[in-house]
Amino acid sequence: MKNVEHIGIAVRDFSEANALYYKLLGVEPYKTEYVESEGVNTSFFKVGETKIELLEGTTPESAISKFIEKRGEGIHHIAFEVEDIYDEMERLKKEGFVLLNEQPKKGADNKLVCFVHPKSANGVLIELTQEIR
Repeated sequence: MKNVEHIGIAVRDFSEANALYYKLLGVEPYKTEYVESEGVNTSFFKVGETKIELLEGTTPESAISKFIEKRGEGIHHIAFEVEDIYDEMERLKKEGFVLLNEQPKKGADNKLVCFVHPKSANGVLIELTQEIR
C-alpha cells in the first residue's frame, strides 16, 4: 500500500456538511460527484496531502444511508492507495481478509475500488483505491 488516499465521512445533509467543512478547512471541495452504482453524492476536500470525502446516501437502501441509520454520522472508511488493486486483493485474500467485492468496481474520483470487510479489520471498513489508467 502506498499511502492513505482519503478518509470517508458519512453525512446526513450534503449541503450542510459541505458548508461546515468549507468553514473548518478553509477550502472549497475540489470535486463533487454522484456515484449512481453506490447511491451516493460525494465531495472531496484537500488539505495538504490529505483528502476528505463526504458521502451522502441518495436512497434509503444505499450503504451510507444504512450506516447513518445504524451508527449516525461520522467516519465511514479509510481508503488506501495501491499500485495494483488486483494484486493487492489477491494478497489480502491469501492473508485471510474478507473482501466485499470479488472484482474492483468504478468508484468516485476516477478510481477503481474494493472494500475489505470491517470484521476482517478490527471493525474498520477499508477501501483499496487505484487510479483508473
